[in-house]
Amino acid sequence: MKPLRIAVAKGRLELVLAKAADIVTYVEHGVCDMGVVGKDTIMESAQSLYEVMDLGFGKCRMMLAAFKDRDFYQGFGAKTVATKYPAIARAFFEGKAMDVNIVKIEGSVELAPLLGLADGIVDIVETGGTLRANGLEEKELIAHLSARLVVNVASMKMRKNEIEAVISRMRSVM
Repeated sequence: MKPLRIAVAKGRLELVLAKAADIVTYVEHGVCDMGVVGKDTIMESAQSLYEVMDLGFGKCRMMLAAFKDRDFYQGFGAKTVATKYPAIARAFFEGKAMDVNIVKIEGSVELAPLLGLADGIVDIVETGGTLRANGLEEKELIAHLSARLVVNVASMKMRKNEIEAVISRMRSVM
């Protein structure tokens, strides 16, 4: 699929619409100077770029969730965690010095505990309704998420004035 390109600001600024994971890659490699992407995508990709602004929309949380009637941390054996975000989950549990098995799931992550695949999940939560519907509850906050403005490291140096002008205009309308 070709990216949609929209010329704006008398042709001096071009917008490219693409998938979130691709935006991070395009910005890191300098194909795009700036991008808008979710904090979850930034955390999962661990790319080299500047995160310059929280845009304040798309707010949700990255959570550890498990069955509401069980203590996820109880016991001594390694836990199994299902997630679409293995890098985020790994970093979270490494920070706790916990040994976990991480299983990458692409679809409905909340089914993994129900089917006996995992003890818990790491996933994005907005209202918690899907968790509750599956007998799960939020156990621990990993990160607050929202849309972020990211900038290529070289572009921030080479096109500093232009980029800062865009950031300034964005801040003035938010």
